[in-house]
Amino acid sequence: METCVTDMDEANNSVPADYLGTKSALFGLSLTTSLLSILTLGIYRFWQKTRIRKYIWSSIQLDEDSLEYTGTGLEKLLGFLVAIVFLAVYLGILQMVLFYFGLNMFVDPETNPELALGQMAAIYISLLAVMPFIYFAIYRGRRYRMARTRWRGIRFGMDQAAWGYVLRACGFLILNIFTLGLLSPLSTYKLEKYMIERTHFGDASFSLTGKWTEMYGAMKQFFIAFVLLAIGIASLTMGAMENAGTQTPFGSGQRPQSLGLLINGTAFVVFGYIWIFIASIYYQTRTFTYLANNTSLANTVTFQAAARPWKNIKIAVLGSLIIGAILFAIVAIFSAILSGVIFSKTVSFFTPTGLGAGSTIVSILIYLGTLMLVNALAMILINQPILSHIVTSTRVVNINALSDIHQRAFDKDTDAEGFADALDVGGAF
Repeated sequence: METCVTDMDEANNSVPADYLGTKSALFGLSLTTSLLSILTLGIYRFWQKTRIRKYIWSSIQLDEDSLEYTGTGLEKLLGFLVAIVFLAVYLGILQMVLFYFGLNMFVDPETNPELALGQMAAIYISLLAVMPFIYFAIYRGRRYRMARTRWRGIRFGMDQAAWGYVLRACGFLILNIFTLGLLSPLSTYKLEKYMIERTHFGDASFSLTGKWTEMYGAMKQFFIAFVLLAIGIASLTMGAMENAGTQTPFGSGQRPQSLGLLINGTAFVVFGYIWIFIASIYYQTRTFTYLANNTSLANTVTFQAAARPWKNIKIAVLGSLIIGAILFAIVAIFSAILSGVIFSKTVSFFTPTGLGAGSTIVSILIYLGTLMLVNALAMILINQPILSHIVTSTRVVNINALSDIHQRAFDKDTDAEGFADALDVGGAF
């Protein structure tokens, strides 16, 4: 006898998640808040992200109840200011130490090769010195988002364990460098396990099972990309070496064989880099589904995720192509108009011999307007569709057990993603 399956599957008490957001609403919200951010010289961007999150969170529904985001723009602004002051002092001290040892980022290396080496060393040392704070920002950013997220009035939360995450992340970074990324599934699994098992919903804790080796299948697209790059680099090298040994210049009527190798090598390198973009989406989707399927809450509530990597890749590629086409059209139209204005002597607002103040103002306005448009288009063509697919392909099993979970205390000690905003990490939303 067939069993009728509705929104709630009675057999295993599972409920599908749903996403109710629309493109028109998010597009209008993104454009409006982007304009306010520009008019306030970037200050409103903290409220912009807050308003967008409130919309996104409220669009995610489970068992007819939506998530709620309770963060504020003022929290994020104050956290950002604290982080900026700390990073400024930290980097200032670091530069003084580097200068004491004869290393300086702010020099003109063209006159002295030794200065060029010192500048390069100073740049890499500065980047490495900032890495711990990037990992710190990742953990604290998620902790803040959890602390400001509620479902049915019950708060999420995370433990204060950011520096433990930083130490592990730095160790895995070194490991991945020495293994050329071959142990990326290990670092992904261990770091996510560290965060998941310090995350709570009310007075219940999450846990993660599984094995990191089972995530290796998510790496196969990266292997394809590396093969493409290897073939391309080998072809370019062979082409350059063959061309160096021939006396026939490319400009003559004869076509050297090396030209074919150079063209093929360039094509493979380009496709290799494009495939890295595809591989990253594939990897993130596959690892998300594996981690979600092995995550449980209070050892009773589990999750079933079935997001399809190639659907997310299709969304990202098509969205990027559409945005690229729109940008190309804007640049083409603006260039045609600007060319006409430059050679026209009837518009007094522009100088007839070159770009005047009028064209500069117009260029700035078009540039800012284009940024607003690209940001809004990315939201509705890439970010929201991918999020919608991930949400709607996820089910919560044994949802009735959530009724036994009680409220948790309010997390006061959060930096409101200050470091995440200062270092520009933390995701699309």
